[in-house]
Amino acid sequence: MSSGSHAGRPKSWAAVAVIFIGFIVGGVALAMGPNWPVFLVGAGIVVLGGIIAFAVDIMSDVVVDDRSR
Repeated sequence: MSSGSHAGRPKSWAAVAVIFIGFIVGGVALAMGPNWPVFLVGAGIVVLGGIIAFAVDIMSDVVVDDRSR
């Protein structure tokens, strides 16, 4: 793998994408008034993304940089 890469498995990136979408939905909901039902949907999406992240063991995707070079 090339230096400077974010690495990680596609499953882990999918979980991050779901969490990111949840934050976007929640942020848009807050800017719309706030619109609490839509905000709660966004929060639910974030929780779903957290469950997905736990299921795919996202914490095992730790990248340790070799600083000796």
